[in-house]
Amino acid sequence: MKPAWDQLGDEYAGSSSVLIGDVDCTAEGKPFCDKQDVKGFPTIKYFMDGDTVEGKDYAGGRDYDSLKAHVSDNMEVSCLIADPANSGCTEKQEEYIGKMKAKTEEERTKQLERLDGMKGQTMAPANKQWLMQRLAVLKQFSETKDEL
Repeated sequence: MKPAWDQLGDEYAGSSSVLIGDVDCTAEGKPFCDKQDVKGFPTIKYFMDGDTVEGKDYAGGRDYDSLKAHVSDNMEVSCLIADPANSGCTEKQEEYIGKMKAKTEEERTKQLERLDGMKGQTMAPANKQWLMQRLAVLKQFSETKDEL
């Protein structure tokens, strides 16, 4: 599994939307691993939207293709506000980007805070996906506010 993990890390090195890392649970990382309830090795946890508190257990395949598919499907931001027509945005995302461009920075920040507060709520998978897509768009606005 280590070669596949390292290949995945190389694939996303320098990515603005995904960070691939590992923790040595026998050394300095032990308190973190204890907090994450890591019992066996290797254990794969993934964290969404910068959350380092509650990692989710990864139960998929341990080969490169399975790991890459999980990251691509669930974690990677593929819709870029700088180029929505050519970066894999859906029509719905493009409409949302247009709507958010018309808002003030303060209005976008309020919307980001509101949606961020909804992340822990139970909802249908399609609604959760749309929530995460909107959050990804709004985070891009906040990261590039000086460039807009």
